[in-house]
Amino acid sequence: MNVADGRNGFLHFRRLLPPATFKAMKALVKETAASGFALKDVPVPAIRGDEVLIKVHRAGVCGTDVHIHEWDAWAQGRCRPPFTVGHEFAGEVAEVGTLVTDVKVGDRVTAEGHIVCGRCHLCRTGNGHVCPNTRIIGVDRDGCFAEYIAMPATNVWHLDDDIAFEIGGIHDPMGNAFHTALHGTELPGKTVLITGCGPIGIFAVGICHAAGASRVIASDVNPTRLALAKAMGAHDAVQPQDAAAAVHAATDGLGVDVVLEMSGVPAAIHQAFKLVRVGGRVQMLGIPSKPIDVDLATEIIFKGITVYGVVGRRMYETWIQMTQFLRSGQFDPKPVITHRFPLEDHAEAIRVIKAGEAGKVVFEIA
Repeated sequence: MNVADGRNGFLHFRRLLPPATFKAMKALVKETAASGFALKDVPVPAIRGDEVLIKVHRAGVCGTDVHIHEWDAWAQGRCRPPFTVGHEFAGEVAEVGTLVTDVKVGDRVTAEGHIVCGRCHLCRTGNGHVCPNTRIIGVDRDGCFAEYIAMPATNVWHLDDDIAFEIGGIHDPMGNAFHTALHGTELPGKTVLITGCGPIGIFAVGICHAAGASRVIASDVNPTRLALAKAMGAHDAVQPQDAAAAVHAATDGLGVDVVLEMSGVPAAIHQAFKLVRVGGRVQMLGIPSKPIDVDLATEIIFKGITVYGVVGRRMYETWIQMTQFLRSGQFDPKPVITHRFPLEDHAEAIRVIKAGEAGKVVFEIA
């Protein structure tokens, strides 16, 4: 069918195209290389044969989004405006590409937001979570703070019918917490210290509790977040200056078996190495804002500890773990969600995060 065949021909051609091709949608956009976001009308994304179009119902707001909003040094070095922000979401499949066979219209889904090449050495040895060619939605390509998002079908993760969209919409940060808490740790019966009770740290508290840790100690400077950690199952929720005493009391001075370092604060990193037992394990998710000095001899080597750097979620081992824990009923992340906003209130969403007033913040989009 040639579009140049006249008006009737054009109308016929138009009917053959996906409806989304001719629609606009609301999206939260990083419009320029400056502070702030803009709520705009943008085209609904067109999908390729191997992609699906997802109608977004809920989207989680992350510290990464705050960095992009503030246009800090990291954002300036990584992001290239304009683009739609956001990388945590859940919704319903609205359209599927011609090559997609295992996802259908109407499916309730979330998705892994790290899009990897699938062909490099790391991807082909089961380590796609550290693929050097990774592109992240809402950072390197258009994200999910919008009414629709296009995703590769291979990244789509189906949600059980009893999982609310707002829980589906926070699988990304929950996945970081599962990866940090469970990878290589064998938690049943272990003592655990969690340094940093942002939302991911608070999720980790609940995961460790559900996994059978004998003692979970959570440390943070923010009383609101310590209260959330306590609600998620922390046996002790303490200020950093009181963490050593709590660990000493819980372990008879031995030190904890595992530390989950979630803050990236230099003092907390040194505390993690100090309070883990000889031969213990430190899982590091928090990202320092600048290089720090570590005494490798006394803090790591002579203690014989294992240090594991956490990047995203293991694809798709971590996703299977999340689904299994949610099905068990022993892990309920909902108490971590403290604020819900429409996209129009994006400035307030960013404010409550920056002010430390929130646990997890969610956008209600549709």
